[in-house]
Amino acid sequence: MKRRTTDTMSHVPRAAILPDDPPLFAADEPAMPKASTPPAPAGIARRAARLNDWMRRYSWAVAMTVAIVITVGGLIILESGRMRIASEYETALEAKGATAQLSMLAADIATLTADERGFALKADDAFPAHFRETAARVRRTLAWLDAYYRRIGDDTALASFAQIRAAADDEIAQGTVRFADRPADAATRNRTLAPPPDTSATLDAALSLLRLNEEQRAQHALDASRADQRISTLCVGALCALNIVLFILLFRNLGIQLDKQARVQKALITQQEELDQLVFARTRQLEALAWHLQSVSENEKTELARELHDELGSILTASKMDVAWVRGKLKNTEPAMAEKLARALGNLDQGIALKRRIIEDMRPTVLASFGLVTALRSLADEAAQRNGWSVEFDLPGDDVKLGEAIEIALFRVAQETLTNAAKYAHASRIRVTLDVDEENVSLSIIDDGIGIRPQDLKRTQTHGLVGMRQRVSARGGRFEIERASPHGTSISVSMPRERSVDAPIVAPSA
Repeated sequence: MKRRTTDTMSHVPRAAILPDDPPLFAADEPAMPKASTPPAPAGIARRAARLNDWMRRYSWAVAMTVAIVITVGGLIILESGRMRIASEYETALEAKGATAQLSMLAADIATLTADERGFALKADDAFPAHFRETAARVRRTLAWLDAYYRRIGDDTALASFAQIRAAADDEIAQGTVRFADRPADAATRNRTLAPPPDTSATLDAALSLLRLNEEQRAQHALDASRADQRISTLCVGALCALNIVLFILLFRNLGIQLDKQARVQKALITQQEELDQLVFARTRQLEALAWHLQSVSENEKTELARELHDELGSILTASKMDVAWVRGKLKNTEPAMAEKLARALGNLDQGIALKRRIIEDMRPTVLASFGLVTALRSLADEAAQRNGWSVEFDLPGDDVKLGEAIEIALFRVAQETLTNAAKYAHASRIRVTLDVDEENVSLSIIDDGIGIRPQDLKRTQTHGLVGMRQRVSARGGRFEIERASPHGTSISVSMPRERSVDAPIVAPSA
């Protein structure tokens, strides 16, 4: 499209596209604003999904953090309110104390005036003593009130108190002078000691004003403390309600998570049960297949042994007879050829013996002819002769008929065990035990060799042990191999005498 547009514009005259010329139809068709590209819905959905997943995963942490922050903030607010309430109560108590001190000061000043007037009327020494005691108490009260007003920093009250203090000091000073300059005779005293002027009204008014001010300060502090108490109560209620809501949300989320976890666990258990059933079914199939293959192998060995015995045996026997006849004919005339034929007869005898041994290994005729007890005894004796062992037998006195499949399985286990003992055990003594009862048959072979190593028990590449386990488990039996005490290896086999079709498969033990 770009190339085609360029080619079209190349035919336009240059004068028609001058930069100063306004575009055509500019007034009629204003330029359209560029539309903003909306965000992709997929990206918003992904962000929302991530946010929801984050909230589901970390909502409990957010709730706990918010609860902790709110709790700490509420505790700080409550502590500050408590401190304000304590300060306001202390202010109220001090104001009440100041009110009491002002009342006591007014009473003491009135007492000073009364002592002066009483002494003017009657010259009694009790009045000066009582005046001095009251004056000392007034000074203490004035000192306490001065310290109080300076501590609270109320300049107006401090100025009023300064006037009261000056008046009280003047009253004490005038009274002290009156009591000090008293005449000796009564006539002179009556003439010179006039009653002091009455200034109690002014002092009472100033003290009343200060008492009213302190009472208002105490009432204001009490009102403020009550307001702080109400605010603290509301804060505690709001904090408790918010924490209850947060804990409800937290436990609800926890319940959802636990329910989800329970569902997932239940699904996993169901899946595990299905896998176990599938594994069990596959194991049954593999056991059946393995037993079928072993049966086929045994049948093929039987057929091959029969063919070797019939065909190869007859050929070797006929050849031996022919070679013996020719050797007899050439014995006197051709002694060198007769010697060659004698060696050929020896080779034929070795071949016949090898054929017989192969046949016995493939299908032991002694097992088919005489039974399992005799076959085990013969097998152990031959192995002992080859390896220089001493053999101990614990076998039934008479042969028992156990069924062809069970006898073959036990014989093959004994054969493989003795072969392994000859290869690896370096044993000097072998013990073979066969126990038969009405339901089970048990075979045990123990040697005194170096013993099987623990790591060899866990190896899966030992086809001899795997084959023995497979044979036994396919017949519903148990196969156990372990180190004998103090040394050596013990192999034990136990299986039912007759295996039913529905008999469960027993997992082979180590």
